[in-house]
Amino acid sequence: MVSLSTRTLAILTLALSYSQVTFAMPTGFEKRQSAPIPPYVLSYAPKVWIHSEDLYFPSDIGAQLVHTKPEVDFNVVNGAPDPLTLDNLASLNGLGGSNVYLTSVDDVETNPAWLKGVKPDGNGKTNGATSSAVIVNDRGSGNVDAYYMYFYAYNPGPTVFGQEVGKHVGDWEHNMIRFKNGVPQAIWYSQHSYGQAFTYAATEKQGQRPVAYSAKHTHANYATTGTHDYTIPGVNLPVGPLKDYCDQGTLWDPVASAYFYSYNSASNTFMAYDGTSPTNWLEFLGRWGDQEYPDSDPRQKKIFGIDATAKYTSGPTGPQDKSLNRRDVCLPKDRPCFVSPFLRP
Repeated sequence: MVSLSTRTLAILTLALSYSQVTFAMPTGFEKRQSAPIPPYVLSYAPKVWIHSEDLYFPSDIGAQLVHTKPEVDFNVVNGAPDPLTLDNLASLNGLGGSNVYLTSVDDVETNPAWLKGVKPDGNGKTNGATSSAVIVNDRGSGNVDAYYMYFYAYNPGPTVFGQEVGKHVGDWEHNMIRFKNGVPQAIWYSQHSYGQAFTYAATEKQGQRPVAYSAKHTHANYATTGTHDYTIPGVNLPVGPLKDYCDQGTLWDPVASAYFYSYNSASNTFMAYDGTSPTNWLEFLGRWGDQEYPDSDPRQKKIFGIDATAKYTSGPTGPQDKSLNRRDVCLPKDRPCFVSPFLRP
């Protein structure tokens, strides 16, 4: 028998430490071994500081389906699978598509326990909750983008002029690291409708793993601690009415409890690296929370009737809608992509 090389053993040891890399399912009449997740995707995976006063932690992705029902225009979708699971969620694409909202079966103002997620333990793991998904897009010629998707059951929103605004069920945030020949080049931090990009060299790290700060209640990702103005997303003005707050509260290691996928941009399809994790849910086109409540709903409030200040807004779209084959590190936007070579708010 041919012995394994030292390099192969190192890769297998790293992969198995996350208990995610196994053999692929049979293809045709042959059993093939799947290509393992690139080891550098794990060894450079971000760690996330959750704010010390945030009571809404990362959540199990599949559990969101247990506590919600699919609706279109505030009416339950007829013919939807029952129960909804991560293996059949995309069937809703034919029953309303992007107009489907996974609507809480509980009144969110009663603050049901499931909205609070799972606080990471001393090792940064969300025990009993798969709260993250890592999606790897191999662009060829040594160029690889790794998307680290973070899920929270609830975004309680910030307070502006004494009123809570922007609350919504479901919350997807992400970092993206762009690699060249296994070496990290730059990192994207999602923040509200946009975000910021930094060179890998510029970022704060624990060992070689970059650090992200999840803002109190909004869960926007920042490269530095402290106060961040986001009146103009991605700009961070010295002063402004919309602020995020970050500190070193609870440390979360998202890849300690995650699904791992490769993404084929040509076919817009996903493959689980372990051959068994659900993939159907990644194709869901709808929203992961309630539709924005109308003004007639007594829970809804707006400052001076301004729509942008609604207390409750619609839940977010999922990973499928996060530009998984983007040209630049930044999200596609009507502005140049600036990758900062130094840390800044």
